[in-house]
Amino acid sequence: MLAEWPKDGPTLKWQRTDIGSGYSTPAVVGNRIYVLSNEGAEDEFVQALDAKDGERLWRTHLGKSGNPDQKPTYVGSRSTPTVDGNVLFALGSDGDLACVETGLGTVRWQKNLRTEFGGKPGIWAYSESPLIDGDALICSPGGSDATIVALNKKTGAVLWKSAIPGGDNAAYASPTIVQAGGLKQYVQVLEQGLVGVNAKTGAFLWRYDKAVSVYKATIPSPVAKGDIIYTGGAGKGGGAVRVKNNDGKVTVEQIYFSPKLPTAIGGAVIAGDLLFGTTGKAMVCADFKSGELKWEETALGAASICVAGGRLYLHGENGEVALVEPSAEGYREKGHFTPSGQPKRLNQMEKAWAYPVVSNARLYIRDQNVLWSFDIKASR
Repeated sequence: MLAEWPKDGPTLKWQRTDIGSGYSTPAVVGNRIYVLSNEGAEDEFVQALDAKDGERLWRTHLGKSGNPDQKPTYVGSRSTPTVDGNVLFALGSDGDLACVETGLGTVRWQKNLRTEFGGKPGIWAYSESPLIDGDALICSPGGSDATIVALNKKTGAVLWKSAIPGGDNAAYASPTIVQAGGLKQYVQVLEQGLVGVNAKTGAFLWRYDKAVSVYKATIPSPVAKGDIIYTGGAGKGGGAVRVKNNDGKVTVEQIYFSPKLPTAIGGAVIAGDLLFGTTGKAMVCADFKSGELKWEETALGAASICVAGGRLYLHGENGEVALVEPSAEGYREKGHFTPSGQPKRLNQMEKAWAYPVVSNARLYIRDQNVLWSFDIKASR
C-alpha cells in the first residue's frame, strides 16, 4: 500500500451519496461491503454493496432507529456488522439484533435486546458491534438481568446471562476477548465502567470505574495486549489495568491513568509497544505498558483511527483524512486531504464519527449518506 499520499490524497475510485444516514462503519469482506444505515426513525437497515463500484446488492430492514425519546436527537445507525462466514450479525440502534445471510440478505433469526432481555441502552441508543467467539455471540443489552449475554450464533438461543452487580446500562463500545490470569474473559465498557466476565459462564469478575466519561458517554472500545487493558472516557482521561488471579479470585490493578491519554469517540490502537489515539483536541502517542506520554499534536483534532500495513489512518471529526507513520519520535504525517462532497450536518454538534476502513488496497471513508472508495495500492 502507499507509504505516502499525493498532495490531493489517493485516487478516488468511486463515491456514493445515497447509502442512507448514520454513523456506523462499513465492514469489508472480499468483494463486498456491509453497512448499516437508516432513513428517518422508522427504517434502520443493513445493506450489501459491491466493493468494485459501490452498487447496492441487497437491503434488509432491521427495525426502528434510536430510542423513542432520544435526546440529543442523533438518531441513526451506529454499529458495524460482524461478518462470520456466510452470515453477518447486525445490531440496530433500537436493539434489533439479526443474523443475516450475506448472499441475499435473508434473515435467519432476530431478537430485540429491549423486549427479550429487559435491555437498557444509554441515552444515545445501542452502538455495539456483536462479538463472535466460536459458536457464541456476545453482546450487551444492559439492565439488571442480562447486562451481557452469550447467544448461540446459529439459533439465537441463550447460552448464559451475566447480571452485573448493581445493574448497568449499555454504553457505546464493543467487547473484546482477553486471555489473562489463566482465564479467558470478555471485557466490555458499560455506562459505569470497564468490566470483565468469565467467557465460559458469564460470571462477573471485576470492574474498573476510573476512566468513565463525565458525560455518560464512555464510547471507545477497550484495547488489550497480554494482561493489560486500556480504556478511556471523555472529560475524564484514559487508564490501563493489569488482570491478576490470586488463587482463583480475579481482580485488576491500575497501572496508570492520565487526563492526557486518548478518550475521543474514535478509539485507540496499539502499534508495536505504542498506544495511539486522540483526545478532543489532539492526537497523542504513549507507551502502552507504562502510559508515558511520548508526544501530542493538534493534527486533525478528535478522530477515528485504525492501523494497517504499518500506517495509521485517521478520519477526523472535521471530515479530514490523514495518513500517519507510527513513531515514538513525533507526529509524522504522510498524507492529508478532505474528501470532496462532504454531507450536510444536522447541527453544529454532529461530526464525522465513522472509522476509516482499509481492505484489499482500498481506503473506505463513510460519513452519513456518503461512502468514498480510494485506491491506496502502491505502484510497482
